Amino acid sequence: MSEIKIHLPDGSSAIHESGMAVRDILTSWKKASLKSAVAAKVNGVKVDLSFRVEKDADLEPIEIGSKEGLDILRHSISHVMAQAVQESFAGVKVSIGPSIEDGFYYDFDYSETFTLEDLQKIEKKMRDIVAADLPFIRREVSREEAVELFRKKGESYKVELLNDLPEDVKEVSLYIDGEYVDLCRGPHIPSTKMIKAFKLMNVAGAYWRGDEKNKMLQRIYGTGFATEKELKEYLNFLEEAKKRDHRKLGKELDLFQVNDEVGPGLVIFHPKGALLRMIIEDWERKEHLKRGYDIVQGPQILRGDLWKKSGHFDHYREFMYFTEVEGQLYGIKPMNCIAHMMIYKSKIRSYRDLPLRYFELGTVHRHEKTGVLHGLLRVRQFTQDDAHILCTPDQLNSEIRAIADFVGYAMKIFGFDYEVELSTRPEKSIGSDEDWEMATAALEASLKDNRMAYEVNVGDGAFYGPKIDFKLKDALKRKWQCATIQCDFTLPERFDLSYIGPDGEKHRPVMLHRVILGAIERFMGVLIEHHAGAFPLWLSPVQAVLMTVTDNQIPYGENVYLQLLDAGVRVERDFRNEKLGYKIREAQMQKVPFMLVIGDKEVESSRVSPRQRDGKNLGPMGPDEFIALVREKCIKYE
Repeated sequence: MSEIKIHLPDGSSAIHESGMAVRDILTSWKKASLKSAVAAKVNGVKVDLSFRVEKDADLEPIEIGSKEGLDILRHSISHVMAQAVQESFAGVKVSIGPSIEDGFYYDFDYSETFTLEDLQKIEKKMRDIVAADLPFIRREVSREEAVELFRKKGESYKVELLNDLPEDVKEVSLYIDGEYVDLCRGPHIPSTKMIKAFKLMNVAGAYWRGDEKNKMLQRIYGTGFATEKELKEYLNFLEEAKKRDHRKLGKELDLFQVNDEVGPGLVIFHPKGALLRMIIEDWERKEHLKRGYDIVQGPQILRGDLWKKSGHFDHYREFMYFTEVEGQLYGIKPMNCIAHMMIYKSKIRSYRDLPLRYFELGTVHRHEKTGVLHGLLRVRQFTQDDAHILCTPDQLNSEIRAIADFVGYAMKIFGFDYEVELSTRPEKSIGSDEDWEMATAALEASLKDNRMAYEVNVGDGAFYGPKIDFKLKDALKRKWQCATIQCDFTLPERFDLSYIGPDGEKHRPVMLHRVILGAIERFMGVLIEHHAGAFPLWLSPVQAVLMTVTDNQIPYGENVYLQLLDAGVRVERDFRNEKLGYKIREAQMQKVPFMLVIGDKEVESSRVSPRQRDGKNLGPMGPDEFIALVREKCIKYE
């Protein structure tokens, strides 16, 4: 046997016989490493622990606690689930079962509908499989052999997947645990014994290969973790998230509705929701004006030729709505950039005019599939705090840095932490390599100059340019995409935008596309869940409720109500003939920051008795004192 040299994670190296299994190499290095290793990387390629190393290589274990390790664990659990389903229900066909961000799923073709009781039955069978300590055995076979194997089993979905592989694929890998055989790239955990904590969550419909023309399958979702403690923490997190669900709170707090009679993905804002939205939008207008932006407004539909020129028709058409006007094609705008470029083109521009910053709270429409629509977070009509900055290449760095500072300021005001990603050129894109390189370099240089930590998200840029994404983190540490900066050399070229430089010649400006909060609807949904509906005072649609103890206090209460309204306090009256405790509980359920109690003593002393929603009493004070208190708490947001 020939010898090979293995380079290990701690920088050391070791000599082993060629063909030695990864698990044996790791054992000879650090025996304890096998306790937490689910798989390994050989020269950067993920492999099973049973993989035999034939040549010199870099070797690194994949720990069960790492992201990659958790993905492999969950994928293995999905195989166990598929095995349990087929052993528990006759006639089930399997399709695909990957790991996903919070767990895993597997799609099944079955004549009956899976119930919650069925999930319990499947879970019990899975625990039996885990207890049996079945090894995951990898087997390489010819494509033809795999097709014949799954054809005999009646697994038509696997046969279809095999037949759709590129012609040059001659061999495929199967994984076997017990009597169950699946088509899979791998790797997998060594055996079912490594599975410690999992739970099946729910069942949903899913079209085969995501195509509505194909058969509807049943998708069983589950989650899995390395330890029971982590699983328990995750299930507790889900319970807390359920309490904060913006759709539930939106109904309870009377903020908005999404009604199938109106159409999926189309939001109707009720008075309190519309007021919350207005507060956010007014803050946006004020902050943009302070930073030298011009407020503009574009039409909802533009000629089809413009969308063809921009590249949207070729690269974004599936998400757009189109209509005909007098025999001509028009596109309902999914973005605001074209109208802003037409404003720029309306006159000759000098380098002295730049940068120009056009801001629009622009309503756009995008054709999202029904299955992905989700309350305020994914809709078909929404309003973006959209801006386009046209500047010289020399101004690019300072403009990007200013936007990043604006985002940081906004996140602080609304109470969010955030992370930053730099997204590079996607496979489907327009523009030259040189333009993409310049745009990416400009974004990266600005991040470095602002000393902002960031990760690179390869291939996730917009089709017309790279971008910086700001992902805010809510109270449950979930990440949400909101702010973005996109650097674009391509559209100014396509629309022949120019400015006269100091040399008297025409030059091409650069365009930055950017949003600060993103879609207002989406941001509102995140805000509702972040605060669990208990908004800070400056954002609360209703800041105070006036409550009388008896009808005798109503005349004084009306005077106080008018005084608060005149001072700009968002106040409601509750002068109903109900017990005070009932009124207080109702206001607390509505998460109103202050309840102002008026009894006979308050009338006699011309005061009110404020009570916070957390139950704390502030003691009697005059209406003017309460107005001053509200202003003091809100002034930093004005």
